[in-house]
Amino acid sequence: MIEVEAPAGSRPADVHQGLHSEVGALRGEHPGRARNPVIKVVELGWLEFVKPDLDRAERFARDFGFVVHDRTPGRLTLRGTWSALPCLVIRRGPGARFVGPTFLAESVADVHRLARWAGANVLPLAGGEAVQLTDPSGIPVRVVAGLDRPAALAERDPLELNFGAKPVRFNATQRAPRAAAEVQRLGHVVLETTKFRRALSWYLEALGLIVSDFLYLDDLRDRGPTMAFMRCDLGSVPADHHTLAMHLGPRVGYVHSAYQVTDLDAVAAGGEYLTEQGYRRVWGVGRHIQGSQIFDYWRDPDRMMVEHYADGDLFDSSVEPGWAPMSASGLAQWGPPVSRDFLGSRPGPGMVGALLKALGDGTNDIDKDTLKALAKAMAA
Repeated sequence: MIEVEAPAGSRPADVHQGLHSEVGALRGEHPGRARNPVIKVVELGWLEFVKPDLDRAERFARDFGFVVHDRTPGRLTLRGTWSALPCLVIRRGPGARFVGPTFLAESVADVHRLARWAGANVLPLAGGEAVQLTDPSGIPVRVVAGLDRPAALAERDPLELNFGAKPVRFNATQRAPRAAAEVQRLGHVVLETTKFRRALSWYLEALGLIVSDFLYLDDLRDRGPTMAFMRCDLGSVPADHHTLAMHLGPRVGYVHSAYQVTDLDAVAAGGEYLTEQGYRRVWGVGRHIQGSQIFDYWRDPDRMMVEHYADGDLFDSSVEPGWAPMSASGLAQWGPPVSRDFLGSRPGPGMVGALLKALGDGTNDIDKDTLKALAKAMAA
């Protein structure tokens, strides 16, 4: 059990019970970080999608709270209010699909180092440089450096809240605007994979991500974790609890992406606005356990799942992974019961086909025992 330094005269804090999880790893379990990673990415830059109707995608984006950074007949680029790179790139194409994530390296030298390790070419990109890789699941992953950030945009300040004996607001009412939430930035992306162990090792070694929390299947802990919440390793600088989360499942690809808004009122009022525009909530409002975010999940018109969130955890590199059993009830501290839509457990031809394909591939981590344990966890 690792301890963090406490103020003089106080008891030391246990980083598991005190910060995020009741327990840590058992002896010999996964350490949650690579001993000598190739590079350490510093941020999730943007996500890329293909969608058939850019006008429809733009309407939802504005209602969700994005700002249009650029629009051409074949490409839509969306950003938040913070001084960060545009967080979504949507290209016109047949069908709707996720292409992959782009991470930011600390320097162009890191891009070159990663390219040499992968045996890939360094490519010019918008005044910077990039390397295009593929993770063990087959998902394209780009790493870039040297790009200029646009200036921040105006946004409202977080509302001041009166708490118990420490009020801060006097002679003033509290009225959150009933309008589209203002997205500040891209927070994280969640992926599903049939090759969890290899993909986990790849992200830790190639990109230098470190694990904040592991989830495991209660009956199969000896097989190792089946979900990892990974953050950027910024040393003593705190980083989001997870930039990438990844879990074992019968399918490969995008699960959802999450976008930070100003405060709880932005989550709630932004959700009311989306309801008024005719969109369908997937799950929320609630508070997560791993990451602590106040969350609200929605489907866009192409059925891609996206999340508004506020008040997420920030960890520096001293915090070791927490370990907890995977369960549907363990996804939130409070909120409505998790929906089958969120869990992706609705039966149908697509699900049956994915299960059969996963079971027929001997190179992945899926077998009848893991499927049975996953089904049990999602029913718990």
